[in-house]
Amino acid sequence: MQRSPNSHKGENGKVAIVGGSRFMHGAPIFSALAAEASGVDLIYIVLPDWHENVAKSMSLNFQVYPFIREEGLSESDIKPILELLATMDSVVLGPGIDHGNTESKKALMEIIEGASCSLVLDATALQPKTLKAVQGKTAVLTPHLGELERMEIAPKDLQKSAEEAGVVILLKDQVDKIAGPDEKYEEVEGGNAGLTVGGTGDALAGLVAGLIAQKMDPFEAAVMGSEIIKSAADRLEEEKGFAFTAADVIGEIPRLVKDMSSN
Repeated sequence: MQRSPNSHKGENGKVAIVGGSRFMHGAPIFSALAAEASGVDLIYIVLPDWHENVAKSMSLNFQVYPFIREEGLSESDIKPILELLATMDSVVLGPGIDHGNTESKKALMEIIEGASCSLVLDATALQPKTLKAVQGKTAVLTPHLGELERMEIAPKDLQKSAEEAGVVILLKDQVDKIAGPDEKYEEVEGGNAGLTVGGTGDALAGLVAGLIAQKMDPFEAAVMGSEIIKSAADRLEEEKGFAFTAADVIGEIPRLVKDMSSN
């Protein structure tokens, strides 16, 4: 990644992560760690207060804001989160949000509709109404096949859906498929079954958000993010077999960002 030697704190990317629920603390933290590993200056995490201290312990660089209510993301959080996002370059929305909490899903959709920064949407942020909510916005959606089905998009309609909404869709699979506006399309091979471990999708979302925050084109960020996660898994399999974690994958990101940026 290129940056001005005269730049100051915050000018090389500010990323927010909004996610988590009482029983799901790791997802937003994995996204935040991956964004940090991409090289951004500042990371803000908004998550349940159950996990505030855990998030703070994972990095001294994280600025942590708890949800207002213990039950999870709610209507009360919409205004302060939108005010925060107005100062961000990008945000990851959805990882770890309780899919069974109707109020949380409703609040999440209102945040998507009101956000003014670039969006990376994952997990619970991927709903049947998501494509309509992101029209006219800069957004990357990162579903797996089950989430794509929940969005009521058939795999054969991936390109059509991306074109109509004007967004990038990164379909996570054995071969990742990335579709975007202007007939952009690319497939990324590689990786291995070790990526089935929990948290790798959250890491991918955070990495893509970090690259976008550093002024990379969203489609190119999605492609590079996919390549990095799969390359990390290939390196780790050589060393550990399939017994690697999402944290191990994140640990490979800085070196891979440097290598791929210099090519």
